[in-house]
Amino acid sequence: MKRFHVHLHVADLDKSIGFYSKLFAADPVRVESDYAKWMIEDPRINFAISTRASKPGIDHLGFQTDDPEELAALKARAEAADMALSDEGEATCCYARSEKHWITDPQGIAWEHFHTLGSIPVFSEAQKPDAATAACCSPAEAMPATATESSACCTPTSRGKPVGIPVKSASSCC
Repeated sequence: MKRFHVHLHVADLDKSIGFYSKLFAADPVRVESDYAKWMIEDPRINFAISTRASKPGIDHLGFQTDDPEELAALKARAEAADMALSDEGEATCCYARSEKHWITDPQGIAWEHFHTLGSIPVFSEAQKPDAATAACCSPAEAMPATATESSACCTPTSRGKPVGIPVKSASSCC
């Protein structure tokens, strides 16, 4: 079974934790100095907030799968639909170790498909930087339009995911 995922950037973490805890009638399952996450069962949602960007708003949407087979099915669906896909494989981000890939919708909103493998004590474990990671770590407005791959989620930046993946229907990255 899949769980819908929403990640928002917020200006005030404590105030937002208070608001969403009341809205969901539940406390977050994880709270860090820059991050909080709720795992709501009704509706089934993984809702995360963080202060890791310069302005509040939607960071990305996605689907979290309960098993690797569901993740493979989501990837096959995206590939069959000829969507531009950035496959990170095993990555660390948002205090978790996951297997994941990304697609970007026609508006430029990043969609993450992932299967969580475990918890880590930091937002992101440092990865060896390369050109693809550098593109992932750049602010969205500074990313080249040709960025198509990312090998890891990044240390704190305004965008930690491969947004800017060219959308194939139009022309052809956390």
